[in-house]
Amino acid sequence: MELLRKIDSLQARIGVIGLGYVGLPLVREFSKAGYAVTGFDIDPEKVAKLNSGQSYIKHIPSSLIESLRATGRFEATTDYAKLAGVDCVVICVPTPLDKMREPDLSYVVNSVESVAETLHKGELVVLESTTYPGTTDEVVRPILERTGLKCGADFYLAFSPEREDPGNPKYSTGNIPKVVGGVDETSGKLAVALYRKVVSAVVPVSTARVAEACKILENIYRSVNIALVNELKVLFDRMGIDVWEVIEAARTKPFGFQAFYPGPGLGGHCIPIDPFYLSWKARQFETPTRFIELAGEINTSMPDYVVSKISDALNDRGKALKGSTVLVLGAAYKKDVDDHRESPSIIIIEKLQAKGALVDYNDPHIPRFVRQREHDLRLESVPLTAKLLASRDVVLIATDHTAYNYDWIVEHSNIVVDTRNATKDVKAGREKIFKA
Repeated sequence: MELLRKIDSLQARIGVIGLGYVGLPLVREFSKAGYAVTGFDIDPEKVAKLNSGQSYIKHIPSSLIESLRATGRFEATTDYAKLAGVDCVVICVPTPLDKMREPDLSYVVNSVESVAETLHKGELVVLESTTYPGTTDEVVRPILERTGLKCGADFYLAFSPEREDPGNPKYSTGNIPKVVGGVDETSGKLAVALYRKVVSAVVPVSTARVAEACKILENIYRSVNIALVNELKVLFDRMGIDVWEVIEAARTKPFGFQAFYPGPGLGGHCIPIDPFYLSWKARQFETPTRFIELAGEINTSMPDYVVSKISDALNDRGKALKGSTVLVLGAAYKKDVDDHRESPSIIIIEKLQAKGALVDYNDPHIPRFVRQREHDLRLESVPLTAKLLASRDVVLIATDHTAYNYDWIVEHSNIVVDTRNATKDVKAGREKIFKA
Protein backbone atom coordinates (compact mmCIF):
# COMPACT_ATOMS: atom_id res chain seq x y z
CA MET A 1 0.00 0.00 0.00
CA GLU A 2 1.38 3.39 -1.04
CA LEU A 3 0.42 5.25 2.15
CA LEU A 4 2.03 2.59 4.35
CA ARG A 5 5.21 2.87 2.26
CA LYS A 6 5.23 6.65 2.73
CA ILE A 7 4.70 6.31 6.48
CA ASP A 8 7.48 3.76 6.88
CA SER A 9 9.91 5.78 4.76
CA LEU A 10 9.04 9.08 6.52
CA GLN A 11 7.84 10.51 3.20
CA ALA A 12 4.24 10.96 4.32
CA ARG A 13 3.26 14.61 4.72
CA ILE A 14 1.54 15.26 8.03
CA GLY A 15 -1.08 17.87 8.84
CA VAL A 16 -1.99 18.74 12.43
CA ILE A 17 -5.17 20.76 12.99
CA GLY A 18 -5.13 22.70 16.26
CA LEU A 19 -1.79 23.95 17.56
CA GLY A 20 -2.52 24.03 21.27
CA TYR A 21 -1.45 21.89 24.23
CA VAL A 22 -2.12 18.69 22.25
CA GLY A 23 -1.35 19.62 18.66
CA LEU A 24 1.95 21.41 19.20
CA PRO A 25 3.59 18.50 21.08
CA LEU A 26 2.47 16.23 18.24
CA VAL A 27 4.07 18.57 15.72
CA ARG A 28 7.27 18.31 17.74
CA GLU A 29 7.28 14.50 17.68
CA PHE A 30 6.41 14.16 13.98
CA SER A 31 9.02 16.73 12.99
CA LYS A 32 11.70 15.17 15.19
CA ALA A 33 11.00 11.80 13.57
CA GLY A 34 11.72 13.31 10.15
CA TYR A 35 8.27 13.97 8.72
CA ALA A 36 7.34 17.20 6.97
CA VAL A 37 4.57 18.75 9.07
CA THR A 38 2.08 21.52 8.39
CA GLY A 39 0.25 22.87 11.41
CA PHE A 40 -3.17 24.46 10.97
CA ASP A 41 -4.83 26.88 13.36
CA ILE A 42 -7.53 29.55 13.10
CA ASP A 43 -5.54 31.92 15.35
CA PRO A 44 -3.28 34.08 13.15
CA GLU A 45 -1.32 35.29 16.18
CA LYS A 46 -0.32 31.73 17.11
CA VAL A 47 0.65 30.97 13.53
CA ALA A 48 2.77 34.12 13.25
CA LYS A 49 4.60 33.31 16.49
CA LEU A 50 5.37 29.75 15.45
CA ASN A 51 6.62 30.77 12.02
CA SER A 52 8.94 33.29 13.69
CA GLY A 53 10.30 30.56 15.98
CA GLN A 54 8.36 31.53 19.12
CA SER A 55 6.47 29.19 21.43
CA TYR A 56 3.40 30.24 23.41
CA ILE A 57 3.37 27.12 25.61
CA LYS A 58 5.67 27.14 28.63
CA HIS A 59 6.89 23.53 28.49
CA ILE A 60 7.73 23.78 24.77
CA PRO A 61 10.69 26.17 24.49
CA SER A 62 11.07 28.62 21.65
CA SER A 63 14.47 27.10 20.90
CA LEU A 64 12.69 23.88 19.91
CA ILE A 65 10.33 25.74 17.56
CA GLU A 66 13.33 27.55 16.07
CA SER A 67 15.10 24.23 15.43
CA LEU A 68 12.01 22.71 13.81
CA ARG A 69 11.66 25.73 11.55
CA ALA A 70 15.36 25.61 10.71
CA THR A 71 15.05 22.04 9.40
CA GLY A 72 12.40 23.19 6.94
CA ARG A 73 10.13 20.36 8.10
CA PHE A 74 7.56 22.51 9.90
CA GLU A 75 5.35 25.41 8.94
CA ALA A 76 2.20 26.82 10.51
CA THR A 77 -0.68 28.26 8.55
CA THR A 78 -4.26 29.51 8.75
CA ASP A 79 -4.83 28.44 5.12
CA TYR A 80 -6.78 25.20 5.25
CA ALA A 81 -6.48 24.85 1.47
CA LYS A 82 -2.99 23.54 2.19
CA LEU A 83 -4.60 20.36 3.54
CA ALA A 84 -4.58 19.27 -0.09
CA GLY A 85 -0.88 18.58 0.28
CA VAL A 86 -0.99 16.17 3.23
CA ASP A 87 -1.17 12.38 3.39
CA CYS A 88 -2.18 12.09 7.06
CA VAL A 89 -4.11 14.65 9.05
CA VAL A 90 -4.52 14.61 12.83
CA ILE A 91 -7.32 16.68 14.38
CA CYS A 92 -6.58 18.12 17.86
CA VAL A 93 -9.27 20.72 18.51
CA PRO A 94 -11.28 21.52 21.67
CA THR A 95 -14.48 19.69 22.56
CA PRO A 96 -16.16 21.93 25.18
CA LEU A 97 -19.58 21.74 26.76
CA ASP A 98 -22.34 24.26 26.13
CA LYS A 99 -24.29 26.03 28.89
CA MET A 100 -26.56 23.00 29.24
CA ARG A 101 -23.55 20.70 29.69
CA GLU A 102 -24.12 19.09 26.33
CA PRO A 103 -21.28 18.33 23.88
CA ASP A 104 -20.24 21.13 21.57
CA LEU A 105 -18.63 19.43 18.57
CA SER A 106 -18.52 22.57 16.44
CA TYR A 107 -14.71 22.70 16.42
CA VAL A 108 -14.52 19.06 15.34
CA VAL A 109 -17.22 19.46 12.69
CA ASN A 110 -15.64 22.61 11.25
CA SER A 111 -12.23 20.93 11.11
CA VAL A 112 -13.58 17.80 9.43
CA GLU A 113 -15.47 19.88 6.89
CA SER A 114 -12.18 21.61 6.04
CA VAL A 115 -10.52 18.21 5.64
CA ALA A 116 -13.36 17.05 3.40
CA GLU A 117 -12.80 19.94 0.99
CA THR A 118 -9.39 18.53 0.02
CA LEU A 119 -9.82 14.84 0.94
CA HIS A 120 -8.11 12.57 -1.57
CA LYS A 121 -7.72 8.85 -2.12
CA GLY A 122 -5.25 7.16 0.17
CA GLU A 123 -5.47 9.80 2.92
CA LEU A 124 -5.53 8.93 6.64
CA VAL A 125 -7.58 11.06 9.04
CA VAL A 126 -7.14 10.66 12.81
CA LEU A 127 -9.28 12.37 15.44
CA GLU A 128 -7.57 13.00 18.80
CA SER A 129 -10.11 15.33 20.40
CA THR A 130 -11.73 13.72 23.45
CA THR A 131 -15.34 12.88 22.79
CA TYR A 132 -18.12 10.33 23.37
CA PRO A 133 -17.93 6.80 21.91
CA GLY A 134 -19.29 6.83 18.39
CA THR A 135 -18.20 10.33 17.33
CA THR A 136 -15.65 9.13 14.76
CA ASP A 137 -18.18 6.76 13.19
CA GLU A 138 -21.31 8.84 13.54
CA VAL A 139 -20.09 12.42 13.05
CA VAL A 140 -16.71 12.43 11.32
CA ARG A 141 -17.18 9.59 8.84
CA PRO A 142 -20.45 10.86 7.27
CA ILE A 143 -18.96 14.31 6.64
CA LEU A 144 -15.95 12.79 4.89
CA GLU A 145 -18.07 10.34 2.88
CA ARG A 146 -20.19 13.18 1.48
CA THR A 147 -17.26 13.65 -0.90
CA GLY A 148 -18.15 10.35 -2.58
CA LEU A 149 -15.05 8.67 -1.18
CA LYS A 150 -15.63 5.59 0.99
CA CYS A 151 -13.98 4.94 4.34
CA GLY A 152 -11.78 1.87 4.37
CA ALA A 153 -11.55 1.81 0.59
CA ASP A 154 -10.70 5.33 -0.59
CA PHE A 155 -9.61 6.98 2.67
CA TYR A 156 -8.88 5.80 6.19
CA LEU A 157 -10.19 6.96 9.56
CA ALA A 158 -9.12 6.32 13.15
CA PHE A 159 -9.32 7.68 16.68
CA SER A 160 -6.38 8.04 19.05
CA PRO A 161 -7.03 9.91 22.32
CA GLU A 162 -4.59 12.53 23.48
CA ARG A 163 -2.94 11.84 26.84
CA GLU A 164 -1.09 15.08 27.45
CA ASP A 165 -0.17 16.11 30.99
CA PRO A 166 1.30 19.63 30.78
CA GLY A 167 4.02 20.29 33.31
CA ASN A 168 4.76 16.60 33.92
CA PRO A 169 8.58 16.27 33.86
CA LYS A 170 8.46 12.48 33.47
CA TYR A 171 5.88 11.92 30.74
CA SER A 172 5.35 13.73 27.45
CA THR A 173 3.93 12.78 24.06
CA GLY A 174 6.88 10.65 22.99
CA ASN A 175 6.90 8.28 25.96
CA ILE A 176 3.19 8.02 26.79
CA PRO A 177 1.59 4.83 25.34
CA LYS A 178 -0.76 5.70 22.48
CA VAL A 179 -4.13 3.97 22.22
CA VAL A 180 -5.25 3.65 18.58
CA GLY A 181 -8.49 2.33 17.12
CA GLY A 182 -9.56 2.36 13.49
CA VAL A 183 -13.06 2.57 12.05
CA ASP A 184 -12.03 -0.47 10.06
CA GLU A 185 -9.09 -2.87 10.21
CA THR A 186 -6.99 -1.20 7.51
CA SER A 187 -7.52 2.25 9.02
CA GLY A 188 -6.39 0.93 12.39
CA LYS A 189 -3.24 -0.65 10.97
CA LEU A 190 -2.25 2.54 9.14
CA ALA A 191 -2.80 4.72 12.22
CA VAL A 192 -0.78 2.28 14.35
CA ALA A 193 2.05 2.38 11.80
CA LEU A 194 2.04 6.19 11.86
CA TYR A 195 2.16 6.56 15.64
CA ARG A 196 4.79 3.84 16.04
CA LYS A 197 7.17 6.17 14.26
CA VAL A 198 6.81 8.88 16.91
CA VAL A 199 5.89 7.34 20.29
CA SER A 200 7.55 4.66 22.40
CA ALA A 201 4.53 2.35 22.62
CA VAL A 202 1.30 1.94 20.68
CA VAL A 203 -1.72 0.09 22.08
CA PRO A 204 -3.97 -1.08 19.24
CA VAL A 205 -7.65 -1.65 20.07
CA SER A 206 -10.37 -3.23 17.98
CA THR A 207 -12.38 -0.13 17.07
CA ALA A 208 -12.44 3.65 17.23
CA ARG A 209 -15.31 3.36 19.74
CA VAL A 210 -13.11 1.41 22.14
CA ALA A 211 -10.41 4.07 21.86
CA GLU A 212 -12.97 6.84 22.48
CA ALA A 213 -14.36 4.99 25.49
CA CYS A 214 -10.84 4.43 26.86
CA LYS A 215 -10.16 8.15 27.14
CA ILE A 216 -13.54 8.82 28.74
CA LEU A 217 -12.92 6.05 31.28
CA GLU A 218 -9.53 7.50 32.22
CA ASN A 219 -11.03 10.90 32.97
CA ILE A 220 -14.13 9.57 34.74
CA TYR A 221 -11.87 7.50 36.98
CA ARG A 222 -10.05 10.63 38.06
CA SER A 223 -13.19 12.75 38.35
CA VAL A 224 -14.98 10.26 40.59
CA ASN A 225 -11.99 9.72 42.87
CA ILE A 226 -11.29 13.43 43.19
CA ALA A 227 -14.97 13.97 44.02
CA LEU A 228 -14.69 11.33 46.72
CA VAL A 229 -11.79 13.06 48.49
CA ASN A 230 -13.44 16.45 48.02
CA GLU A 231 -16.56 15.14 49.75
CA LEU A 232 -14.45 13.61 52.53
CA LYS A 233 -12.58 16.90 52.91
CA VAL A 234 -15.82 18.68 53.79
CA LEU A 235 -16.89 15.91 56.17
CA PHE A 236 -13.51 15.54 57.88
CA ASP A 237 -13.24 19.32 58.27
CA ARG A 238 -16.48 19.33 60.26
CA MET A 239 -15.17 16.40 62.31
CA GLY A 240 -11.94 18.25 63.09
CA ILE A 241 -9.82 15.80 61.04
CA ASP A 242 -7.15 16.88 58.55
CA VAL A 243 -8.00 15.11 55.27
CA TRP A 244 -4.43 15.61 54.01
CA GLU A 245 -3.00 13.73 56.98
CA VAL A 246 -5.55 10.97 56.44
CA ILE A 247 -4.55 10.57 52.79
CA GLU A 248 -0.83 10.52 53.61
CA ALA A 249 -1.46 7.79 56.19
CA ALA A 250 -3.63 5.77 53.80
CA ARG A 251 -1.11 5.91 50.95
CA THR A 252 1.42 3.96 53.05
CA LYS A 253 -0.65 0.86 52.24
CA PRO A 254 1.35 -0.90 49.50
CA PHE A 255 -1.74 -2.26 47.71
CA GLY A 256 -5.39 -1.48 47.17
CA PHE A 257 -5.14 2.30 47.51
CA GLN A 258 -4.18 5.13 45.18
CA ALA A 259 -3.91 8.64 46.56
CA PHE A 260 -6.12 11.37 45.10
CA TYR A 261 -6.07 14.86 46.54
CA PRO A 262 -8.79 17.44 47.17
CA GLY A 263 -8.70 20.97 45.85
CA PRO A 264 -10.73 24.10 45.12
CA GLY A 265 -12.43 22.47 42.14
CA LEU A 266 -11.50 20.78 38.88
CA GLY A 267 -9.66 22.53 36.07
CA GLY A 268 -8.10 21.93 32.70
CA HIS A 269 -9.82 20.88 29.51
CA CYS A 270 -10.34 17.20 30.37
CA ILE A 271 -11.63 16.16 33.78
CA PRO A 272 -14.29 18.89 34.29
CA ILE A 273 -15.72 18.30 30.82
CA ASP A 274 -15.12 14.86 29.30
CA PRO A 275 -17.18 12.71 31.72
CA PHE A 276 -20.31 14.65 30.74
CA TYR A 277 -19.80 13.57 27.12
CA LEU A 278 -20.50 10.00 28.19
CA SER A 279 -23.42 10.92 30.46
CA TRP A 280 -24.98 12.80 27.52
CA LYS A 281 -24.50 9.83 25.21
CA ALA A 282 -25.88 7.45 27.85
CA ARG A 283 -29.26 9.18 27.66
CA GLN A 284 -29.66 7.81 24.13
CA PHE A 285 -29.43 4.33 25.66
CA GLU A 286 -31.79 5.20 28.56
CA THR A 287 -29.03 4.35 31.02
CA PRO A 288 -28.36 6.56 34.07
CA THR A 289 -24.78 7.52 34.89
CA ARG A 290 -25.16 8.33 38.57
CA PHE A 291 -21.48 8.27 39.49
CA ILE A 292 -20.60 10.72 36.71
CA GLU A 293 -23.39 13.14 37.60
CA LEU A 294 -22.74 12.97 41.35
CA ALA A 295 -18.99 13.46 40.90
CA GLY A 296 -19.72 16.48 38.72
CA GLU A 297 -22.03 17.97 41.34
CA ILE A 298 -19.46 17.54 44.12
CA ASN A 299 -16.53 18.89 42.13
CA THR A 300 -18.42 21.91 40.80
CA SER A 301 -19.54 22.75 44.33
CA MET A 302 -15.99 23.13 45.65
CA PRO A 303 -15.53 26.82 44.68
CA ASP A 304 -18.59 27.61 46.83
CA TYR A 305 -16.99 25.70 49.69
CA VAL A 306 -13.78 27.71 49.29
CA VAL A 307 -15.70 31.00 49.33
CA SER A 308 -17.51 29.90 52.50
CA LYS A 309 -14.16 29.09 54.17
CA ILE A 310 -12.85 32.54 53.23
CA SER A 311 -15.97 34.06 54.76
CA ASP A 312 -15.50 31.97 57.91
CA ALA A 313 -11.85 32.99 58.21
CA LEU A 314 -12.80 36.66 57.92
CA ASN A 315 -15.64 36.24 60.38
CA ASP A 316 -13.19 34.91 62.97
CA ARG A 317 -11.42 38.26 62.69
CA GLY A 318 -14.65 40.27 62.92
CA LYS A 319 -14.74 41.11 59.20
CA ALA A 320 -17.39 40.67 56.52
CA LEU A 321 -16.60 39.24 53.10
CA LYS A 322 -18.28 42.22 51.42
CA GLY A 323 -15.73 44.99 51.09
CA SER A 324 -12.79 42.76 52.09
CA THR A 325 -9.68 42.51 49.93
CA VAL A 326 -8.64 39.08 48.67
CA LEU A 327 -5.43 38.14 46.88
CA VAL A 328 -5.65 34.87 44.92
CA LEU A 329 -2.34 33.08 44.45
CA GLY A 330 -2.49 30.96 41.33
CA ALA A 331 -4.70 31.30 38.26
CA ALA A 332 -3.55 28.11 36.51
CA TYR A 333 -5.66 24.99 36.90
CA LYS A 334 -2.65 23.08 38.28
CA LYS A 335 0.81 23.80 39.58
CA ASP A 336 3.63 25.05 37.36
CA VAL A 337 1.65 25.30 34.10
CA ASP A 338 0.60 28.33 32.08
CA ASP A 339 -2.91 27.06 31.34
CA HIS A 340 -6.01 28.50 33.03
CA ARG A 341 -8.70 26.71 30.99
CA GLU A 342 -11.58 25.78 33.30
CA SER A 343 -9.46 26.84 36.28
CA PRO A 344 -11.40 26.87 39.56
CA SER A 345 -9.62 30.15 40.34
CA ILE A 346 -11.81 31.84 37.73
CA ILE A 347 -15.02 30.61 39.35
CA ILE A 348 -13.79 31.52 42.83
CA ILE A 349 -12.85 35.06 41.77
CA GLU A 350 -16.22 35.56 40.09
CA LYS A 351 -18.06 34.32 43.18
CA LEU A 352 -16.00 36.51 45.50
CA GLN A 353 -16.64 39.55 43.32
CA ALA A 354 -20.37 38.76 43.27
CA LYS A 355 -20.35 38.86 47.07
CA GLY A 356 -18.69 42.27 47.10
CA ALA A 357 -15.06 41.30 47.75
CA LEU A 358 -12.25 43.22 46.05
CA VAL A 359 -10.10 40.64 44.32
CA ASP A 360 -6.76 40.59 42.53
CA TYR A 361 -4.40 37.75 41.73
CA ASN A 362 -0.80 36.76 41.22
CA ASP A 363 0.49 33.94 39.03
CA PRO A 364 4.10 33.72 37.80
CA HIS A 365 2.95 31.72 34.76
CA ILE A 366 -0.17 33.65 33.72
CA PRO A 367 0.34 37.41 33.30
CA ARG A 368 -3.30 38.04 32.43
CA PHE A 369 -6.57 36.18 32.03
CA VAL A 370 -7.51 35.42 28.44
CA ARG A 371 -11.19 35.65 27.56
CA GLN A 372 -12.92 32.28 27.48
CA ARG A 373 -16.30 31.15 26.22
CA GLU A 374 -18.09 31.69 29.54
CA HIS A 375 -15.66 33.98 31.38
CA ASP A 376 -14.07 37.35 30.79
CA LEU A 377 -12.02 38.29 33.84
CA ARG A 378 -10.20 41.45 32.85
CA LEU A 379 -7.45 41.07 35.42
CA GLU A 380 -3.68 41.08 35.21
CA SER A 381 -1.27 39.46 37.62
CA VAL A 382 -0.05 41.89 40.30
CA PRO A 383 3.57 41.81 41.55
CA LEU A 384 3.87 39.72 44.70
CA THR A 385 5.47 41.78 47.46
CA ALA A 386 5.46 41.74 51.26
CA LYS A 387 3.59 45.03 51.21
CA LEU A 388 0.89 43.59 48.94
CA LEU A 389 0.41 40.51 51.14
CA ALA A 390 0.12 42.63 54.29
CA SER A 391 -2.40 44.95 52.64
CA ARG A 392 -4.90 42.17 51.82
CA ASP A 393 -7.41 40.86 54.32
CA VAL A 394 -7.10 37.32 52.95
CA VAL A 395 -4.56 35.51 50.80
CA LEU A 396 -6.04 32.47 49.04
CA ILE A 397 -3.68 29.75 47.81
CA ALA A 398 -5.58 28.37 44.82
CA THR A 399 -2.65 26.85 42.92
CA ASP A 400 0.43 25.51 44.69
CA HIS A 401 3.15 26.69 42.29
CA THR A 402 6.66 25.69 43.34
CA ALA A 403 7.80 29.26 42.64
CA TYR A 404 5.99 30.45 45.77
CA ASN A 405 7.83 30.73 49.10
CA TYR A 406 5.09 29.68 51.49
CA ASP A 407 6.99 30.55 54.68
CA TRP A 408 7.42 34.09 53.35
CA ILE A 409 3.79 34.28 52.22
CA VAL A 410 2.45 33.25 55.63
CA GLU A 411 4.87 35.55 57.43
CA HIS A 412 3.60 38.66 55.65
CA SER A 413 -0.10 37.77 55.33
CA ASN A 414 -2.95 38.48 57.71
CA ILE A 415 -4.99 35.37 56.87
CA VAL A 416 -4.03 32.51 54.52
CA VAL A 417 -6.70 30.17 53.20
CA ASP A 418 -4.93 27.13 51.77
CA THR A 419 -6.82 24.89 49.32
CA ARG A 420 -3.80 22.78 48.32
CA ASN A 421 -2.02 21.93 51.60
CA ALA A 422 0.84 24.06 50.29
CA THR A 423 1.60 25.36 53.79
CA LYS A 424 1.98 21.93 55.38
CA ASP A 425 5.66 22.51 56.21
CA VAL A 426 5.27 26.11 57.40
CA LYS A 427 6.13 26.33 61.11
CA ALA A 428 5.73 30.00 62.03
CA GLY A 429 2.37 31.76 61.87
CA ARG A 430 0.22 28.66 61.71
CA GLU A 431 -2.52 30.48 63.58
CA LYS A 432 -3.05 32.50 60.39
CA ILE A 433 -3.64 29.44 58.22
CA PHE A 434 -7.12 28.09 57.43
CA LYS A 435 -7.47 24.89 55.39
CA ALA A 436 -10.11 24.83 52.69
